[in-house]
Amino acid sequence: MTAVQLQFPEPVHGAVEPAAGERAKEAGMARAEAATDVSWAAACDAAIQLMARRGQPFQAADLVREGLVDEPPDHHQWGPRFGKAARDGIIRDAGAVPSKRATVHRSLCRQWIGAGAEEVAA
Repeated sequence: MTAVQLQFPEPVHGAVEPAAGERAKEAGMARAEAATDVSWAAACDAAIQLMARRGQPFQAADLVREGLVDEPPDHHQWGPRFGKAARDGIIRDAGAVPSKRATVHRSLCRQWIGAGAEEVAA
């Protein structure tokens, strides 16, 4: 059996609107931040800073694997912490890689590196 992709004869107005996507992301991040326990947020921020100082790429799963912070009650709570660290100049985007979490079946996730770290040739 061949898979068939649904095709529309014309673009659906509003289906591709980057500004709307950014607004939705910001609203979701604000909801996640508001629901985050301040003690977990502080522990996560400290863990991100420690990993950033190491100068090696890392993802959220590494913070848990190393025992630096527990999983948050809601996985959406990671985003605001990494976003704040990036805005504060602590970390920078180091590309997308397969997640180390078995529960997400190696889907792509962002990895980070300390903002002052040198690029490492692969």
